[in-house]
Amino acid sequence: MDVFLNTFFVLVGALFSVLNPFGAIPFFVGLTQDFNKSERSRVSLWTAINVCIILLISFFAGEYVLRFFGITIPALRIAGGILISSSGFGLLNANQKKRKGISKEVEEDLQHRNSIALTPLAMPMLAGPGSISFLIAFNQDHHKTTEILASCFSVIIVSLLIFLILRSAHYLAKYLGASGIVAISRIVGFLTVAIGIQYIISAILSIIRGI
Repeated sequence: MDVFLNTFFVLVGALFSVLNPFGAIPFFVGLTQDFNKSERSRVSLWTAINVCIILLISFFAGEYVLRFFGITIPALRIAGGILISSSGFGLLNANQKKRKGISKEVEEDLQHRNSIALTPLAMPMLAGPGSISFLIAFNQDHHKTTEILASCFSVIIVSLLIFLILRSAHYLAKYLGASGIVAISRIVGFLTVAIGIQYIISAILSIIRGI
């Protein structure tokens, strides 16, 4: 039970920091400003479902992708650490559009689409390269049955939190204001940078031990 709870809380905290659903609030509000309440709820639900599916696939199938391309775990951790740290610095600088990699042209085009739950909300805005590489590496160190169950439960809980936050995005945007959202994003960004640096340190130590 201790292993389950430890894995659960560690992964929930790390995933929530890396995904940063608060940082997606301004985009969600902008992309759904012409939607009614039921349409926003539906987009929020499908975004959370898509994120859950993407993260679970990354957790279980990511290892086979690494083997196919001959990528080592230390290399993945360093790459993931750089990506995660980059995302964190983007949050600290409040440069959301650059961090998410969505150009102005793409954003304008998305306004005319029927569904935005998969792209750009679920990917790459929430479940981006940083979270995907993080889960692949996490799976390598937590492959016991209890840890796998805890990891799956963590992904589901984080997805549920994403649904609740996005569903309340318009209310949160009005209540917190732009400065409040930026403040939260910067706090989360600092934690995200720390997670990324820790991943890079762990990879370097692993390489040194293997020499």
